[in-house]
Amino acid sequence: MPRWGRGRRRKMRMIEFIPYARHFYPALPRFGPPKPPIIMTYEEFEALRLVDYEGLTQEEAGKRMGVSRGTIWRALTSARKKVAQMLVEGRELIILPQGNEVIKSDEE
Repeated sequence: MPRWGRGRRRKMRMIEFIPYARHFYPALPRFGPPKPPIIMTYEEFEALRLVDYEGLTQEEAGKRMGVSRGTIWRALTSARKKVAQMLVEGRELIILPQGNEVIKSDEE
């Protein structure tokens, strides 16, 4: 059976909350050439929300999202770096789906 890429297929991520605001930009324009926007995935946003906003442990967040603690750690580290980069460099931040998310409904 042919494979269409390298490595394993990405596991689906359970997302409980889609952000209402998905595009953030600095109030004041930058001087000099504009830098490209920073892209944050729903997975990174959800990890940041569960751990930093809701106060869950990485293991608890992993269970809620259906992924390992290591995956949460990587997503959280990436999300935190992107938020810091946005604040320090005054760059746009756009939150986008990656394609492997499953939106959890309240009935589940």
